[in-house]
Amino acid sequence: MTAGLNTIVYPVKDIARAKALFSALLEVKPYADEPYYVGFKDAGQDVGLDPNGHAKGMTGPVPYWHVSDIRGRLAALLDAGAELLQDVQEVGGGRMIASVKDGDGNLVGLVQDA
Repeated sequence: MTAGLNTIVYPVKDIARAKALFSALLEVKPYADEPYYVGFKDAGQDVGLDPNGHAKGMTGPVPYWHVSDIRGRLAALLDAGAELLQDVQEVGGGRMIASVKDGDGNLVGLVQDA
């Protein structure tokens, strides 16, 4: 079971330019502003900018499904034929992420908060 899609991460090549664009769009300042990730929160949605996303195989925005058991959901997706892009990794504050590619090349992200 999921808690829905609450996070979307965009791969970006120019983090400063992308940060300016999303700041203008969302009219909020980032809650995380690091060279490796910029994150915004708006209307219950978490919007992230990843300057390393293209190098990790991100071909476009990745929706992240919030789950309570990331390892179990990841195993279920792999058993259903998904291709592993990023194994479970802690990204800070107890948050863990993982991502897969489905049979049509669509990216699916998973996130579990501590």
